Amino acid sequence: MASSKVWFTNLRVKPSQNLLKKLENLVIKAGIENIDFKKKLVAVKIHFGEPGNLAFIRPNYAAQIIKLLKSKEAIPYLTDCNTLYYGRRSNGPSHIEAAFENGFNPMVTGCPVIIGDGVRGTDHREIPLDLEYCKTAKIGAQIADSDIVVSLNHFKGHELTGFGGALKNLGMGCASVGGKLFLHSGSSPKIFEENCTGCRVCEKHCAHDAIKVGKDKIAHIDYAKCVGCGQCIAVCQYDASRVVWSPNSEIVCNRISEYAYAVVKDKPSFHVNFIMNVSPDCDCWGSNDYPLIPDLGMAASFDPVALDKACADLVVAAPALPGSKICEDHSKGDLKGEDKFRLAHPDTSWLSGLEHAEKIGLGKTSYELINV
Repeated sequence: MASSKVWFTNLRVKPSQNLLKKLENLVIKAGIENIDFKKKLVAVKIHFGEPGNLAFIRPNYAAQIIKLLKSKEAIPYLTDCNTLYYGRRSNGPSHIEAAFENGFNPMVTGCPVIIGDGVRGTDHREIPLDLEYCKTAKIGAQIADSDIVVSLNHFKGHELTGFGGALKNLGMGCASVGGKLFLHSGSSPKIFEENCTGCRVCEKHCAHDAIKVGKDKIAHIDYAKCVGCGQCIAVCQYDASRVVWSPNSEIVCNRISEYAYAVVKDKPSFHVNFIMNVSPDCDCWGSNDYPLIPDLGMAASFDPVALDKACADLVVAAPALPGSKICEDHSKGDLKGEDKFRLAHPDTSWLSGLEHAEKIGLGKTSYELINV
């Protein structure tokens, strides 16, 4: 069986060719123009970044892709769905304000910003799947109703899935709030009491009233209410709230793969990964830690599975940055050939999601890397 093609370009430039031109050249070489965009609604799926986080993809890159799509007479719009956890992107109006604040607005990008699952995160379409984990998938209506999906993905670490790339941006990112509830279920946080200070920050930020600080000045989780969204983990400054993902990480990764399948089912799609600012954690955090590795480049493919696998392999092969989260122990050397994502998040299982995606026919883990 033939491997999928993944095109890659590094970040070296000449005076006559800046990074925006390199991006356009990359996607054209990868065949994006083979899609018939004329008069088609194109959902350009991107993560707008939680305000305070500066690792997200620069809006300039999105603007370059939008310009190319418009030259093909497409009708593009930038989109993302609301978050399950409390934050600036947990409802439609605030989400748009956050996107504009981070530079994703019509003046910069040349197209509208449309929140995929509406004002409250309840606007969705149920896509029939009948797969191992998902019988249907709740996908944001404004994404499900598109004719074509183009994903622009910041490739970085992730505390739940090991890394976040095309599959994460599609599967979790396009799920409505109800879909995210399903994807997270079974991945419950745990309070490590020896670290808890009783500061009540987790209590304040729990959108589901599931965590309370007791008389013992320790946070306690009501698992009847907990949906496993991870917000308490994100806001805890003392590493008291954690998720022991394994084996649940594998289940969540597999569910995300099935949701990603639902997003691109029966429609053309194209995907670009930006291997830059490879921060340890998701862009959903209101801050970003020092990158794990040096910036590597950009990659593109019609196959999101092969794309993510190729990018993961590139990160594994790269040297770690001294001073990063995974290099606190300097005796480990440069960590070339080591799984940076497992080092950052030992309880995650990113490969399982790719293997499951291949199993259900979303793409292939075998790839041919073509340098542009």
